[in-house]
Amino acid sequence: MSEETRNFGTEVGRLLDLVVHSLYSDREIFLRELVANAADATDKRRFLALSDEKLALPDNAAIRISADKGAKTLRIEDSGIGMAKEELAENLGTIAKSGTAGFAAQLASAKPEERPSLIGQFGVGFYSAFMVAEKVEVISRKAGTDEAWEWMSDGQGQYTLKSAERGAPGTTILLHLKPDAEEYLEPIRLKTVINKWADHITLPVEVEDNGTFEAATSGQALWRKSRSEITPEEYTEFYRHVGQGWDEPFATIHWRAEGAVEFTALLFIPSSKPFMPVEETKESRLRLHVKRMFITDEAKLLPNWLNFVVGVVDTEDLPLNVSREILQATPVLEKIRKALLNRVMTELKNKAKDEAAFKPFLENFGSVLKEGIYEDTGHAAEIAALLRFASSKEEATTLDGYIERMPEGQSDIYYLAGDAAHLKTSPQLEGFAEKGYEVLLLGDAIDAFWPGRLGSYKEKKLVSVSQAGSLFEAPEAPEAITALCAKLKEALGAEVSEVAASSRLKDSPAMLVAAQAGPDLAMQRLLKRAGRPTFGLPPKLEINPGHKLVEALAAKEDVSEAARLLLNLAKLQDGDLPEDPAAFVRQVAAALANA
Repeated sequence: MSEETRNFGTEVGRLLDLVVHSLYSDREIFLRELVANAADATDKRRFLALSDEKLALPDNAAIRISADKGAKTLRIEDSGIGMAKEELAENLGTIAKSGTAGFAAQLASAKPEERPSLIGQFGVGFYSAFMVAEKVEVISRKAGTDEAWEWMSDGQGQYTLKSAERGAPGTTILLHLKPDAEEYLEPIRLKTVINKWADHITLPVEVEDNGTFEAATSGQALWRKSRSEITPEEYTEFYRHVGQGWDEPFATIHWRAEGAVEFTALLFIPSSKPFMPVEETKESRLRLHVKRMFITDEAKLLPNWLNFVVGVVDTEDLPLNVSREILQATPVLEKIRKALLNRVMTELKNKAKDEAAFKPFLENFGSVLKEGIYEDTGHAAEIAALLRFASSKEEATTLDGYIERMPEGQSDIYYLAGDAAHLKTSPQLEGFAEKGYEVLLLGDAIDAFWPGRLGSYKEKKLVSVSQAGSLFEAPEAPEAITALCAKLKEALGAEVSEVAASSRLKDSPAMLVAAQAGPDLAMQRLLKRAGRPTFGLPPKLEINPGHKLVEALAAKEDVSEAARLLLNLAKLQDGDLPEDPAAFVRQVAAALANA
């Protein structure tokens, strides 16, 4: 039969330009798409053979890929269902006509276990070949027939059809590569791409290397097996593969969700930090597969505050856009996200019952969870319940444990955030110790942020001790102390909002406290160190009227030098630095010389 030339069945120029230049962000995707199509075609034949044994697949059925460097061609062959002449015209000659979508209608009466996993939906994956090929030839023979046909096009608006020869049913795609795509003639490059995108499909994929076809995929989708079929060693090996680490998983979460949305998840919670701190890798990187085929690790399947969780989620229900790279915001995806989050939180709650085992996990990832309190108000209380904190009375306590120990008359949860090395000796704790009130000691940088976002826990307000002045009555200070306060305020000017006698200082001469409105001292220090503008009133300087240093200052007429020294001492006690360290050293030296 003579060659027949036809026009594409739609605005091919605009659509092909979209596929080649805009639809796919990664050029190597073309190979995933062609392998996916070959896998679909093979599954179709396997399915139809259930009712027609003449269509049975050969024993060595596989997708075979070979390159001819001399001819600069890349060949992809399968033993699938194949296409007759008009099917080639319909499926390849009409852009966005999906043979897979049409075939899916045949599955309605089939038993679930007999239905093949069909990947294609929109019929444009094939055209990704034109990203790397200046001409594409397709030779196909439909299973159950003796005729083969060739489809050929350069993607410029037309294609040709003519009779061809093929020894067995299936399809061969021959890509005549563009000069800038010759990297895909290298077997190692082909294996790398296939291993990345199609490692877990059931059909073997083989790449020719030095005249021999070698396996390029493992074909083992571990998550598709039942838990009883998988050994702990296999779980650990897979965890190390997806997590790129060498530790044992702290927790393994493997289940199949059934119902309105069906998916399989195999997730791992690490037992140690990765080489790259998870705080620097803000987004979750769970791998999303659709019917075993890798789609993306940028689906944000878990919130950022669970970015340490690694693993795979595989579904057959998720609608994808035509490129399979940018996921549609569908209710299906949101349901998967919600189910994953709930399952991970349930696992963490169960793990938290073993204090000894949970402690190292929190040391590694507690600060990441605290970000969740700040970012996710809907789960803030749930996250807070998992955390453990040092306190003025306990080495580690939960918020629930803190509440249980609260003495009669205490209505709030008190905390002190700042440099961990200075928290236990902070003068801020002196008045609380006398009252018998426990104070949480928060030494992570994130601790300056999340308490204000959480606000309260089980109807107990979280209050920074630097803003708890109303808890202590102002003392009846002698006239000399009142006069000293006025002198100190005059000397320090706008650096402090007020100078007053304190009833909560017992051993220290002075301390800084924050205004009731605005950020506490820890937040102000962080903003300052980051070069960010602070807001709210300057801190208040409280002095201890019973301290010998304060009494000595009250007897002096001029306290301008001493005021600066006292302010810097208060800063140092909170882990802050004087504005001018060199001047502070001179002041201390002068004070010692005159002592």
